[in-house]
Amino acid sequence: MEIFDYDNILLLPRKCRVESRSECDASVQFGPRRFRLPVVPANMKTVVDASICLWLARHGYFYVMHRFDLDNVAFVRHMHAQGQFASISLGVKAPDYATVDRLVAEGLVPEYVTIDIAHGHADSVRKMIAYLKEKLPQTFVIAGNVATPEAVIDLENWGADATKVGVGPGKVCITKLKTGFGTGGWQLSALKWCARVATKPIIADGGIRSHGDIAKSIRFGATMVMIGSLFAGHEESPGQTVEVDGQLYKEYYGSASDFNKGEYKHVEGKRILEPIKGKLADTLTEMEQDVQSSISYAGGTRLMDIRKVNYVILGGDNAGEHLLM
Repeated sequence: MEIFDYDNILLLPRKCRVESRSECDASVQFGPRRFRLPVVPANMKTVVDASICLWLARHGYFYVMHRFDLDNVAFVRHMHAQGQFASISLGVKAPDYATVDRLVAEGLVPEYVTIDIAHGHADSVRKMIAYLKEKLPQTFVIAGNVATPEAVIDLENWGADATKVGVGPGKVCITKLKTGFGTGGWQLSALKWCARVATKPIIADGGIRSHGDIAKSIRFGATMVMIGSLFAGHEESPGQTVEVDGQLYKEYYGSASDFNKGEYKHVEGKRILEPIKGKLADTLTEMEQDVQSSISYAGGTRLMDIRKVNYVILGGDNAGEHLLM
C-alpha cells in the first residue's frame, strides 16, 4: 500500500480543452442538491455559526452547522423560514435522539444530517443511522469520522448516504499524539484506500493546507472536502479576535479541545491563532477560480474530470510516476 499525504503528491497536466479557466464548471452534486464548490467549512464553533451558514446556503454553497451549545430544532426552523436548506450535526447520545424526536414532532425535516463523532466506526453510529432512517427517511445522512475501508463498507451498509473520512489530520487535532491512532500524515492515501470500496460519496475531512489540495482530494475519490483552518480566521469567523504585537488573529480550536468542551477530559484538540484573512466571500471566490484552474490543467471542463489524471509521488519509498494508461 502506498503511503503519502497532500505534500507528497503532484497531479500531471493533460492537454487543455478550454479557452479560459472560467469555462470550467467547479460545481458538484451532493445528495439532493448541487453546490458551487466541492468544499464545506468544518462544522466547528470557530469556523461556522448560524449567520455564516445562512450566507453559504443563500450563495449556493454546502454547509454543516456545528452541534455545540445549539438548539438544532430552532436552527432548522430558522433556515426553512428563510427558504434555505437545513444541514445539522448530531452526536449519538440521549439528547441527540431527543432532538430527532422534536424534529419529527414539529414536522421539520432537515435536508442533511451529519452524525459527527471522533470515532465513527461504532455501534452507537449504527444505531443513530437506523433511528434517523426510521424517523426522517427523506434526510440525507452523512456519518463519520472513519479511516478504513472496513468502516466505509459498514457505514454504507448501515444506511449512511455519505461517509466522512479523516481521523486526526486537521491542524488543531492532536489525536495521533494523544492516542497513537489516525490518518494524520497520510490522509490522502487513507482517502484513496477508502474510496476504492465506497459506493456512495465521501467527504475528505482534514489535512487541507492549500487550495490545490482540493483537486488532489477529488482525484483520490472525494466528492466533498471539509476544510477547517483555511476557513477559520475570517472577519466573519465566530472565533474570538486576539491582538498579538499589533497583528490581529482569530482563535481556532478543535471540537475535541478543552476550549470547546469546557473541561479537560478526553482532549484530542488544541487552540491556535489564525491571522485574520479578510472576507469569507473573497476566499470562496479565489477557491472557485483555483478549482477551475485545476480542471483546466486536468484537460477537462467539469470537476470530476480531475479523477482522470495521472500523478507522481515525490520522495520516499513510494516515489515514482503513477499512470492510468
